Amino acid sequence: MVGRNLRAHPIAKSHQILAPERSELDLMYGEAVSAWLADAMPDIIIHNAGKVGGISANMSGLIEFLDANTMIGRNVLMAARSIGIPRVINLASSCFYPVNGRNPLSEDQILTGALEQTNEGYALAKVFCQRLCAYISRDGSGLAYKTLIPCNLFGPWDDFSPHGAHMLPAVIAKIHAARQQGSPEVEIWGDGTARREFMYAQDAADGIWAAVERFDDLPDVMNLGMGHDLSVREYYHAVANVIGWNGKFVLNLDRPVGVKRKLMDTSRQAAFGWQPKCTLEEGIAKTYAYFLNRKRSAAR
Repeated sequence: MVGRNLRAHPIAKSHQILAPERSELDLMYGEAVSAWLADAMPDIIIHNAGKVGGISANMSGLIEFLDANTMIGRNVLMAARSIGIPRVINLASSCFYPVNGRNPLSEDQILTGALEQTNEGYALAKVFCQRLCAYISRDGSGLAYKTLIPCNLFGPWDDFSPHGAHMLPAVIAKIHAARQQGSPEVEIWGDGTARREFMYAQDAADGIWAAVERFDDLPDVMNLGMGHDLSVREYYHAVANVIGWNGKFVLNLDRPVGVKRKLMDTSRQAAFGWQPKCTLEEGIAKTYAYFLNRKRSAAR
């Protein structure tokens, strides 16, 4: 999702972008990564590849999420270092902040506490990549490898499947199905009070391109977020309003909900001089339009 939104951004037209498909370059194989980078010699790498999924996928695949994301990150970053690629923007995840971290979550809280167990494998891999970038930037080689930490994202090219989706795209799919089927109820995992921060993916792409264009002004590590959050229940109501479903929400208190709150501190982002533009309602409407178009295309 992030890569496709980056390539769809207007700024992308002013760059020559190299974005190999997995069939061309499998990042799990270090020698292949080194050979490809040595041949391409990019000016900068935006590292956003990885194995991702929602809470269900993370819980059932802790080993796979840890192994794949650590391997991919290690292969890309160490190959870039050995070849001398001068700049890297590494995309991390807000899930690598401590589960009991102080909200809003500031960059100085990385590695100060235990992680949320439901996605610990993925979070550990992201911590590994962030620290590796920091070590490379400090080793005297003159390379600058920096990390952006986006909040939760949603938008075009998202995963709406029941097992792989994050919370907001999963809600869009669930409420759409309820509207189509005439269902009077939609289930919410937990009590709906957990708070989350979601940014429209095209806004995130805009922030990443700002980091590329003004790389020297970018801090070594910086949150990329909205600066405010909503409860899970509020997100369900927002999606229902956009889709036009008027049913009832039912709480399932036996299902996992993850960390109770995860709000990013955007002080460094503000000092850098960038802010997202799209409101939640606008983002949901655009994402729902994409979701409908994809379903129509799949049905043809």
